[in-house]
Amino acid sequence: MFGVFDNAPKHHAYDALTPDVVLDALSDLGLAVDGRMTALSSYENRVYQVMLDDNSSVVTKFYRPERWTDAQILEEHSFAAELMAQEVPLVGPLSLHGNTLHHTHDFAFSVSPRRGGRLPELDDAEVLEWIGRFIARIHNVGAKQNFVSRPALNVSTFGIESRDWLIESRTIPMDQQTEWLTVCNQAINIATHKFAEHPAHNIRLHGDCHPGNILWTPTDLANGGPHFVDLDDARMGPAIQDLWMLLSGDRAQRTQQLSMLLDGYEQMRELNRSELYLIEPLRTLRLVHYSAWLARRKDDPAFVQHFSWFGSSDYWAGQTHMLVEQCEAMQEDPLYV
Repeated sequence: MFGVFDNAPKHHAYDALTPDVVLDALSDLGLAVDGRMTALSSYENRVYQVMLDDNSSVVTKFYRPERWTDAQILEEHSFAAELMAQEVPLVGPLSLHGNTLHHTHDFAFSVSPRRGGRLPELDDAEVLEWIGRFIARIHNVGAKQNFVSRPALNVSTFGIESRDWLIESRTIPMDQQTEWLTVCNQAINIATHKFAEHPAHNIRLHGDCHPGNILWTPTDLANGGPHFVDLDDARMGPAIQDLWMLLSGDRAQRTQQLSMLLDGYEQMRELNRSELYLIEPLRTLRLVHYSAWLARRKDDPAFVQHFSWFGSSDYWAGQTHMLVEQCEAMQEDPLYV
């Protein structure tokens, strides 16, 4: 059985994003680029570190065409500016010529300062507590107002819409579609009941707060500790969304990690403990959404290269198995701390 990427088109909008286009775009903003640039890891957008004549560097992000509107991107930028104004350690876009969002050759792009760092040590209680405090500070700012243009994270947007698109686009191999759809419907129904039983107040979130989006610098340096990157998935949703993706391991390990995160979080902001019931439903919705996210990018050569395994019968059989496990997990008692 061929995967969904096997016959992907050879041309994509990003084919037009040549090094000259990137360098000329930055030069037109008055940045003295010296010609050196390095592609950074990003599957959704195209992100480059670009060196300047004084041997400093900036990071530029060219947004995936047709994913976000300018209004939605500017809401992301505005949220970043609010956070930085409150001294939350977040790497946001620079304002150049009075704007944070720029355009060239039908691409929208932004420019940010370069910040180094490594993945945080999530088995360290002090690190988790520290991260928890800063996530709470993000949420304190996020709760002050709502996004107007950016979408919310809920059963409809992540679960139902993703499921429907996967079926309508005939993405799932016929030998796996019936079983996957049956289990997916069961999982979405359970998640729907959990959200109804444990309603959460939606706030503006980071939205994709996994360890790769938190960079850690040594605490003996000025401004050491965590700093957050990539608000590209910022949206409205329950606060627990920005905490659960930092949990890993067996139940005992996840419980301990959550306890450490909340030790820091609740120094700055109270968490509605009812949201603990939403951890597994949110994980379930992410599984369904992730499959649709991959399938929607089947025409991107970068996805063909990095996700060649996607779309096979084995992939979908694996997804069905994980959804079965999630149906069971959603009906277990939540993590208690």
